[in-house]
Amino acid sequence: MSLNRREFLHVMSMAAAAGMLPGTASAMSGGADKAAALKASDEIYNQPMKGKVRLLHITDTHAQLKPIYFREPNVNLGTGPAFGKLPHVVGTKLLKEIGVKENTPLAHAFTYMNFQDASEQYGKVGGFAHVKTLLDKLREQAGGRDNTLTMDGGDLWHGSGTALFTRGMDMVEASNLLGVDIMTGHWEFTYGEAEVLKNLNAFKGEFLAQNVRIKEDSLFGDDYREMVAAHNGVGLYDEDEARAFKPYTIKIVNGERIAVVGQAFPRTANANPQSNFPDWSFGLREDALQELVDKIREKEKVAAIVMISHNGMDVDIKMASRVSGIDAIFGGHTHDGIPKTTPVKTPEGGVCHVTNAGSNGKFVGCMDLDIQNGKLRGVDYKLLPVFSNVLAADAEVQTFIDHLYTKKYDENIVESRNPDRAVNKDRLGKTYGEILGEELAVAEDTLYRRGNFMGTWDQIIVNSLREEHDTQIAMSAGVRWGTSVLAGEMITMERVMDETSMTYGETYKSEVTGAQMKDILEGICENLFQKDPYLQSGGDMVRLGGMDYTCEPNGKFGSRISEMRLDDGTPLEANKTYTVAGWAQVEAVGQGRLMWDVAADYLRNHKGSTKLKKVNHPKLKGVKNNPGIEAYPGEMA
Repeated sequence: MSLNRREFLHVMSMAAAAGMLPGTASAMSGGADKAAALKASDEIYNQPMKGKVRLLHITDTHAQLKPIYFREPNVNLGTGPAFGKLPHVVGTKLLKEIGVKENTPLAHAFTYMNFQDASEQYGKVGGFAHVKTLLDKLREQAGGRDNTLTMDGGDLWHGSGTALFTRGMDMVEASNLLGVDIMTGHWEFTYGEAEVLKNLNAFKGEFLAQNVRIKEDSLFGDDYREMVAAHNGVGLYDEDEARAFKPYTIKIVNGERIAVVGQAFPRTANANPQSNFPDWSFGLREDALQELVDKIREKEKVAAIVMISHNGMDVDIKMASRVSGIDAIFGGHTHDGIPKTTPVKTPEGGVCHVTNAGSNGKFVGCMDLDIQNGKLRGVDYKLLPVFSNVLAADAEVQTFIDHLYTKKYDENIVESRNPDRAVNKDRLGKTYGEILGEELAVAEDTLYRRGNFMGTWDQIIVNSLREEHDTQIAMSAGVRWGTSVLAGEMITMERVMDETSMTYGETYKSEVTGAQMKDILEGICENLFQKDPYLQSGGDMVRLGGMDYTCEPNGKFGSRISEMRLDDGTPLEANKTYTVAGWAQVEAVGQGRLMWDVAADYLRNHKGSTKLKKVNHPKLKGVKNNPGIEAYPGEMA
């Protein structure tokens, strides 16, 4: 049973007294009496301003409006220059790195350790009503909202059933209630372009993306201009530079001029269907960024320049080392909950503080800028976990969420690119709450996804694909989003859609040869373990069901994958053909049912026993001494 609020505050106050909350002083000895502990509990989220300007950051919330469970990875390997460096440190080594003791609330927040037991003890995290309460506390402690700026790093509109049903509009409305001033994007672009522009029109903050351009044919064509005109000009920020969106903004915060540059996910067109955004091109655009920063420094007379980024932390670290003039990067995409900045030396000898604020509404980043005489002198940073049984729910946001779940599914909803599957007639007339609250089966294993390789939720997905399409093998993309389910907890349709709801969720059946399978795995492995972050495309290793393999992350391209075998031990032969099921094709539209319906039926059919008989963890070679792996359940050599 979870601790109640009073009990939890007592535990947290002990952590605060022991110097285990972000930014707290060194450890104190002795045990405070209960009254003192309860008094100290009021100070858990007490973070008085340590500077003149406060920047607040959330990212990769993936449309999780309600409190959830979320397990941090036990595998986050760093290779090449990233070996042993944050964020590629997990478990006990991470706790040592950040100065947090084991078996504490913060150890639970920042690591996978004792996840089931700690989740049962400390309860859920996140939830927009609770995030709003924390944001308001941090704003008040900074002297009011005029002294703060709130930024969202993207992947805000995607990742839940309600977000899919509303095409992201529920999250636009929710972010307005939170008071988000600035955002950038990634999965936002996987809705249609017109939907993106419609949502941005409803967003009360500013959307920034210096690295998105309008393609030449679109810029000089009538169709794009007509679409932009229908959305009040949003989508054509600068015709001369072919900019779709505003690249930066200047905000006056507590009397200081702060510049914020936006950096959308640079490989959106590689990772997601270009058919959803045919008129836009993406890229790192490092040279353009440097030119922009130089222009801001020269003309805008700012006290600080920060970037809200969806590059991923490794890419941000490299970019910070190559672009001068940026004081801090508030990063996203890789879901890394790291409670301290990574200071990076810039080419001109300055320092850029790189951060990443986790995912699923689990954390709020808080950076105070010490500005004196118009110049930045230092920063103070904390990453605060959102413990939802400690922070009360904001009434206005909670009312919004409650009302959202009373909305009814209708003919206007679009679930699929396939017109025949766009509307699910079985859901018509039901409320979102009735649809998503359906109880499917009790989890007999702790279900999670996060990590470089296989997760137990992924095994449920590939098992359901194999059963649906009667195949030898199943593949599921190594995406990072998706909430966790505790063993013994009821799996609802909402939890299934947390793992699967996207705008291209169609399933398919195909055939591949053993040689083609090796090529597929080698290509994905190269994307993940390529030593140059600029050549990585994000995501983790594809999840496989029905087959095992050996992976050597530090190997060379073409030689990382070996020992491919079916579940029965039969080796895959290069020239032999195998049946494969999958979902979420980028360049094609699968003809099969949508992934969430496939997974839901699998759970309904197996509700008598959901215990996983096997999880296809690959055998790993050459990573035993890597601090980015711990308690690996598969074989290691």
